[in-house]
Amino acid sequence: MDGGFGSDFGGSGSGKLDPGLIMEQVKVQIAVANAQELLQRMTDKCFRKCIGKPGGSLDNSEQKCIAMCMDRYMDAWNTVSRAYNSRLQRERANM
Repeated sequence: MDGGFGSDFGGSGSGKLDPGLIMEQVKVQIAVANAQELLQRMTDKCFRKCIGKPGGSLDNSEQKCIAMCMDRYMDAWNTVSRAYNSRLQRERANM
C-alpha cells in the first residue's frame, strides 16, 4: 500500500494527477452507485408488491409477479431517463 493517489487516480508516477482521468473515474463511480440504487429500489418495491409470505422459495405466481414488476420498473425508469436526458440536451442547446 503506497498511500499515494497516483496509482488510484491516474498519476503518471511523477506525483501529478490527471484531472480528466479523475473526472472519468468519478463518473464511473457515480454510474455504479446509481445502478446499485436502482437495483435496490426495484428489489424493495417488487418484493413488497409480490411476496406475501417470505419462505424458502418462490411459488410460480410470485416468480411471474417479480419478473413482470422488474420489467415494468425498468421500462418506466428507461422512459423517465430518456425524457430527462432529452430535456437536458434541449436546455443545453438553449444556453
